[in-house]
Amino acid sequence: MNHFNFKSLAFYGVAISSVLVLFKTVTVYGENNLKAPPLVSDRYRLTLAENLPNCEKSDTLRLNIEQSGIYLNASVLPTNANADLDEEHSLMGILKNQQLNLSGKINRSSLCNIPHSQKDPLNSVTIQMQLVERGNIPGQLTLNGIPQTLKFTAVPEKVQEKSQKSNTH
Repeated sequence: MNHFNFKSLAFYGVAISSVLVLFKTVTVYGENNLKAPPLVSDRYRLTLAENLPNCEKSDTLRLNIEQSGIYLNASVLPTNANADLDEEHSLMGILKNQQLNLSGKINRSSLCNIPHSQKDPLNSVTIQMQLVERGNIPGQLTLNGIPQTLKFTAVPEKVQEKSQKSNTH
């Protein structure tokens, strides 16, 4: 009985109670204030409002996105490019407050829908989209060497190819 004195029991009781209260406080804060970022569609079809200067034909483009939390990697390809082509993600960005910002370097041939050449220079590009709407998403594209900002409309694509491939295996 000498091992159970009132001071020791009070100390351990207060310590355990404090830990439980702290745990409950952190849990309530996390549930109320910490939210996972929204999922971004992994493919968008971009339709430019006007043709790019010095391009014979600007067709619709495909924006492929891979998301890890708020961080994004993306590539821009012509829509007629092979879907199985593993294009290296040349754009990097972040998703913040429903605003998607991407920047990096891409070949001008991808934007102008002309055959790709090894000699094509890389152009700096910045893409911004506001992900508030679920349908057509307006955005803008800034390309190094073009003074004006190019407006576009992005439409999320449904990816059925991956699900069909996984069902066949």
